[in-house]
Amino acid sequence: MIDAGRRLAATALAIALAAALALAALPAAADTQVRLNTSHGAILVELFDEQAPATVDNFLAYVRDGFYADTIFHRVIPGFVVQVGGYTADFERKATRAPIENEADNGLKNRRGTLSMARTNDPDSATSQFFINLADNDFLDRATGKPGYAVFGRVIEGLDTVEAIAAIPTGAAGPFRQDVPRETVRIESADIVEPAE
Repeated sequence: MIDAGRRLAATALAIALAAALALAALPAAADTQVRLNTSHGAILVELFDEQAPATVDNFLAYVRDGFYADTIFHRVIPGFVVQVGGYTADFERKATRAPIENEADNGLKNRRGTLSMARTNDPDSATSQFFINLADNDFLDRATGKPGYAVFGRVIEGLDTVEAIAAIPTGAAGPFRQDVPRETVRIESADIVEPAE
């Protein structure tokens, strides 16, 4: 009777161990990727689904709606950022969803090649506009007394495209007194990349 009980316990342990090993062998869920097809080339970005869930959900909602098609890079500052996602080539401001809560406390840093949400002085005012960091912009990170700018993704292919956009001469245009590329640079489409691609 004792041997049967031991055999049963050993079998249960073996089954539990096999199940744990099978789960461990499964690949971790990959972060979502989005391809930004611009008039200067493609930029592939990986989103930080777990660290910035609300920001990623917001960004993907705009992507699924086709919102980013024909928005322009309206702010380009070499060595700092390129910004996009709010204006058409005619400088018409696109209607957006409600602002989202700032997730800059997610531990992610504004490093070269990362994507962050643009906002006003109100920390919880970000809607559709985002920027790509051209350098390690530590002063944009959250710190004591500073709400920071929420990082939610990074460029994994096409940083050369981003740099080419950053190299375009800028000036005044539309409602902006400076930093607008003299050559219109637009996002032609933004598409979620399926895992099989």
